[in-house]
Amino acid sequence: MKELTKAEEQVMQILWEIKSGFIKDILTHFPEPKPAYTTVSTIVRILEEKGFVGHKAYGKAHEYYPLVDKSTYTRVMMKGIMMRYFGNSLRQMVSFFSHEKGLTASELEELKRIIDDEINSKQ
Repeated sequence: MKELTKAEEQVMQILWEIKSGFIKDILTHFPEPKPAYTTVSTIVRILEEKGFVGHKAYGKAHEYYPLVDKSTYTRVMMKGIMMRYFGNSLRQMVSFFSHEKGLTASELEELKRIIDDEINSKQ
């Protein structure tokens, strides 16, 4: 799966949120200053070429929808980040974020609870 550019990812975030929409619908979800209609249209066409977006035609108008769901894209990208930056070590990645973000004791306890729940579900 190809990695998205920042602009492509921004459009996909909107499509994942609204499920489907025309260019004008996507455009309304952008923060100010909004990009030009033609810019969003171009990005959507690129996403279509990459296989991330499909469309339904209504005459000359197209309603766009995601072909790749957010969780699938997130999983693939996180695996890539883990491989490229952390030697494919989940331990190193978690350690990096816990130190870098300066997690509080309660946040670490919450992470521990999540891990304990996952361990219990596998037994």
